Amino acid sequence: MNKYYVTHLECSMTGKKYPANEIQGLSEVGRPLLVRYDLEKIKKEISREEISNSKIDGLWRYSPLLPVKNPEDRVTLGEIITPLIKLINSVNYNKEDKGLVLIKDEGRLPTGSFKARGLCLAVSMAKQFKLNHLAIPTNGNAGAAMAAYATHAGIKSTVFCPEDTPDINIREIQSLGAETFLVNGLINDCGKIVGEGKEEVGWFDVSTLKEPYRIEGKKTMGLELAEQLNWELPDVIFYPTGGGTGLIGMWKAFLELKELGWVKGKLPRMVAVQAEGCAPIVKAWENGEEHAPLWKDAYTKAAGIRVPVAVGDFLIIRAVNESKGFAIAISDEEIMQTRDRVAYTDGCFLCPEGAATMRAYEKALSKKLITKQDKVVLFNCATGLKYPLPAVTNKLDKNKKIDYKVFN
Repeated sequence: MNKYYVTHLECSMTGKKYPANEIQGLSEVGRPLLVRYDLEKIKKEISREEISNSKIDGLWRYSPLLPVKNPEDRVTLGEIITPLIKLINSVNYNKEDKGLVLIKDEGRLPTGSFKARGLCLAVSMAKQFKLNHLAIPTNGNAGAAMAAYATHAGIKSTVFCPEDTPDINIREIQSLGAETFLVNGLINDCGKIVGEGKEEVGWFDVSTLKEPYRIEGKKTMGLELAEQLNWELPDVIFYPTGGGTGLIGMWKAFLELKELGWVKGKLPRMVAVQAEGCAPIVKAWENGEEHAPLWKDAYTKAAGIRVPVAVGDFLIIRAVNESKGFAIAISDEEIMQTRDRVAYTDGCFLCPEGAATMRAYEKALSKKLITKQDKVVLFNCATGLKYPLPAVTNKLDKNKKIDYKVFN
């Protein structure tokens, strides 16, 4: 399937159209650009069965709904369809419950996180436009993904991380070929450096939502989820929300699928999950606002959702409201306790951001925001192995007699 259906780019705020065959960043009003497709033509020429019968095992199976024109520009590191895992022991199911809780484990993707999706598309488009230097601010996983895909494509990359980014992420980014810098600030401070350096250095800014294509990569989470569930979408999706590209991208995917007639009925309620120490979207949503001011002194152990200000804040909140969803904040203590509990009881190793969605599900149940009859999908956005873990303290002395009763 090498057909190309992109018609134009569109400002998410004003609706103004921009040409898709030119390098673009933000719109002239400083808001994200969205890729638009000729969905009527796709409806006539492509069926969902053709997608399902594709021999391609990763996100490129959805190429008719993606913006890369030339197949030779597709950069791939072996993306897969990430599994849906039913939580069994961590959820108290009753016989009369019709619902279930599924984890979509994005930690199986290249570089161990869902950031592979967005950066796969962004780097592929950079290759198509023959860009030679990319720069990005990151809390860890996005930088690793961009470094890997850029290196694979032969494109120079520069990455800026807050100095308290998890050490394994920093080392991973540098090892994957990016020039890596630690900054004494937060991700928005790193983003400022990237933005200010565009003219002087000449790099292209791949910050969240500051170019049109990371959304399209993240959109594949929604396309993939629909296909996995036999084109019947879940009732509720809990999504860890920092910059919000994935939530925005999935909602875009569902609207496109609806227009194509590939899914029918109600679309999922979208739930934005944040940490209490950095919850600008939750606060804005609760106040009935579309824009979220800078969250001061942001802190959370869930580094991936520590984003004090988001350029696409209004798109996140619109998706939540249009879907009749909600936004909810979780404490760090709850996040880490939930991570450890789910790992110990279900063998599912969530990253802190993924654990936040599990705890959000439980709190939403207790607040009667959802019910046990709902089919729920929680997004685990990265492997838990990329974060600090509890120490092992049990020891044995091989030179002493072992009391085997302690193992009963």
